[in-house]
Amino acid sequence: MKLPPIEILVVDDDQDVLTAVSYLLRSTGATVTTEKNPEQIPSLLTTKKFDVILLDMNFKSVIHSGNEGIYWLQKIKSKYPDTIVIMITAYGAIDLAIRSLKEGATDFIVKPWHNEKLLQTIYNSIPTTEKRKKQNTNHSGNSIIIGQSELLQEVFLKIEKVAPTDANILILGENGTGKDLIAKAIHEQSLRNKSPFIKVDVGALTESLFESELFGYKKGAFTDAKDDRMGRFEAANGGTLFLDEIGNISLQQQAKLLTVLQNRQVTKLGSNEPTAIDIRLICATNISIQELSNENKFRKDLIYRINTVEIIIPPLRNRKEDIVPLANYFLDLYSQKYLKPPTQLHQSAIKKLQQYSFPGNVRELQYIIERAVIMADSNMITEQDIIYSPIEKTLEPEKNDTLSNVEKKTILKAIENNNGNISKAAKELGITRTALYRRLNKYDID
Repeated sequence: MKLPPIEILVVDDDQDVLTAVSYLLRSTGATVTTEKNPEQIPSLLTTKKFDVILLDMNFKSVIHSGNEGIYWLQKIKSKYPDTIVIMITAYGAIDLAIRSLKEGATDFIVKPWHNEKLLQTIYNSIPTTEKRKKQNTNHSGNSIIIGQSELLQEVFLKIEKVAPTDANILILGENGTGKDLIAKAIHEQSLRNKSPFIKVDVGALTESLFESELFGYKKGAFTDAKDDRMGRFEAANGGTLFLDEIGNISLQQQAKLLTVLQNRQVTKLGSNEPTAIDIRLICATNISIQELSNENKFRKDLIYRINTVEIIIPPLRNRKEDIVPLANYFLDLYSQKYLKPPTQLHQSAIKKLQQYSFPGNVRELQYIIERAVIMADSNMITEQDIIYSPIEKTLEPEKNDTLSNVEKKTILKAIENNNGNISKAAKELGITRTALYRRLNKYDID
């Protein structure tokens, strides 16, 4: 079985045992430290935090004969009461092992053991919340990306390869797949991670705001320019600039952006003095850039600038094995947020979630679980607690739907649900009113 990426300390004076256990545990994904001399336990615990300690009951080299394991267990628990300790004992010392449970040991394992039994004992000892947090995740600073599917593992591998470089990256994926999380993870694993990460939703910027927001302006450049203002390019200097919804900007905006990227400098509105910039550029869109280019709606020379490496985030319906780990993560998150007891998914709820295609992707799953935690009458989420809203039910994409068709249907349904009220429709979609108007114009929706 697979263990979460935990830190394990194994203390035993038999080198053969240490070698065998170390090899077994490392093959499961755990990080292992081994030690023959129990006298080293205090110094080891001051230098590193271990999730689990495997501790032998008997050591030949110390004076506490017969109770050595109990002695060191008491030492560990007196200073680190929350540490998980699993005792290793011979068959003839089971009475002593049972006593160790009263002294604070989490469990014990009898020599010789079956490997699967040892792994299961370790796995069962880890609190459920910790298992959920540590398993199936890609940790990048503050960004946590949950998933165990092969498709997402490929994404993790790409992040690992491209993050240390300065290559410009284009992230593609449907709404709600977590493109912003991927962008943040790339920044946090890059050599620029001590410098700013600046995100701009360029798809929501009007023609008049585009230049002032990205390039900045001087006092008096226009009526409301009462002071100098730094643009987002300059704010990201030395770090990463993330331009979201790049597929929604106009050809005129594309031309201005291309000029800045080619010259590596910006000129503020109201100024003739260019400012050199040093940024790592990450862009994202839910639209096929190539499709737009073929329709002469996106400049090919700009594509070459922003698309050194392309990362495609698969929709949730194509990675069903990620649904339960994600749902468990959100269960923990919202149980804590709303001061609820630890919550679990009933098998009926799991089955219902796995049978759904999630047109709104991870974001939709997040809202479903949040709603379930709030409304559930117990700490067990059942299928009755998993509720899909009308917009979610009617927008399941057809097999060969393009990203553009899915987005257009989503917009039309949101407008219909809100009786034509654009402000309310935009709020339901999670975008600004301006961004919604841009999409209406793009899809020729009256």
